[in-house]
Amino acid sequence: MSTAASAPTPGTASGERTFVRVCALADVPEDGALGLDVDGTPVAVVRTGDEVHALRDVCSHAEVPLSEGEVYGHTIECWLHGSCFDVRTGAPTGPPATVPVPVYPVKTEDGDVYVAVS
Repeated sequence: MSTAASAPTPGTASGERTFVRVCALADVPEDGALGLDVDGTPVAVVRTGDEVHALRDVCSHAEVPLSEGEVYGHTIECWLHGSCFDVRTGAPTGPPATVPVPVYPVKTEDGDVYVAVS
């Protein structure tokens, strides 16, 4: 798992979400995921076509990294027991998981990916 820098996006006003640069967009595999640590929070940055999503990188069923699983469409599948989650909402879409995983706001700017975990 990579560690992301903690520099907030320039111009972020007090009281708003703080977006942290986590990686270059080119670091995230197409139709795949990259596991990162963002200020102590495990985050999976997922690329599906032209979209980028961020969710907690821990399966709610087995507590293993989701970023090590397969991505297809808007779904990430846990490699251990096959639980599936919608990368847009964190909702489980296939058993055995029944509890959603948190999702985080994400944006891309100038070829970089930024995530707000707090």
